[in-house]
Amino acid sequence: MSSTSSVIIVMGVMGSGKTTVGQRLATRLGGAFYDADDFHPDSNRAKMIAGDALTEADRKPWLATLRREIEQWLQSSEAVVLACSALRQHYRDQLTVDNHRVVFVHLTGDPARLLERVTKRTGHFMPAALLDSQLATLEPPLDALTLDIELAPEQLVDKIVQALVTKKR
Repeated sequence: MSSTSSVIIVMGVMGSGKTTVGQRLATRLGGAFYDADDFHPDSNRAKMIAGDALTEADRKPWLATLRREIEQWLQSSEAVVLACSALRQHYRDQLTVDNHRVVFVHLTGDPARLLERVTKRTGHFMPAALLDSQLATLEPPLDALTLDIELAPEQLVDKIVQALVTKKR
């Protein structure tokens, strides 16, 4: 990346590989990685652990916190990669502090494949039962790089880096 900072938001429903791809992308770019789940208040995490979907009211302060963080990250000179579900367009609008320096990458896949992934993972606080509500909530972005999760994580990172380079031209 150049000296101009950017925030790449790797988005999608649970099980799409946001964290895996995001961490590898940050390493490749020499930047920092953050997981939006870490910015949830304890009350939101408790709801999700219990298998309850978050409401718009639950998400509002979380999105405001993420926006403030993105504003700060854009003041640095490094690339930042944020793994964030960003399921609705108005969430993405709130996170888009700068149309040129905040980029969305949407990881998508077959619902059966997503369910297979979330039922196999261990140590994650969100139960697989929330996948259906996330799929129902998802408003696929029109302005994001959309990639299929059937590609290996390194292939996805290659495609993202290639798209970022092309966008900078």
